[in-house]
Amino acid sequence: MSITMIFVSAVLVNNIVLSQFLGICPFLGVSKKISTAFGMGLAVMFVMTISSVATYLIYYRLLVPHQLEFMNTVVFILVIAALVQMVEIVIKKVSPLLYQALGIFLPLITTNCAVLGVAILAVQKEFSLSHSVCFGLANAIGFTLAIVLMAGLRERINQNQDALPRGMRGAPIVLITAALLSMAFMGFSGIGN
Repeated sequence: MSITMIFVSAVLVNNIVLSQFLGICPFLGVSKKISTAFGMGLAVMFVMTISSVATYLIYYRLLVPHQLEFMNTVVFILVIAALVQMVEIVIKKVSPLLYQALGIFLPLITTNCAVLGVAILAVQKEFSLSHSVCFGLANAIGFTLAIVLMAGLRERINQNQDALPRGMRGAPIVLITAALLSMAFMGFSGIGN
């Protein structure tokens, strides 16, 4: 599979949030404002790309040679948590302003199942290192696209809250909007066939 196909597939066709339903918690929880959604997306993009490299190297250089492939989920969780902590420490030292902007989002990434899902999917698909990095970056871009689109829709819905019936306000309209957004992304399913 070419890098272009992996990229287009991960961003649009098999979007990690809207098609595979991973990362729903931050998708619904952090998508109230475009600025916070974009900040979360950037933080996920950074961590997901770095974790793609780290988990690939650990899997193929440590787990496979020692026949410990069954430990991949536990090891990947620990690696992702450690990476998030290291990224948080480095950003705090290097750029306090960026740390302040992303401070809330960094701990949330540790519990984002989309990051773990991408690492496990890359191993299951037996991607090379370059393909794994592309897969991680593309899924992170797809996550960012989905969460920013949802934030824009939610801002628009909040501006017109009075036009909604009382029973549809809040969580019901958010879930319906997420379902419609997911269905809209199904239109991309013909790409790549």
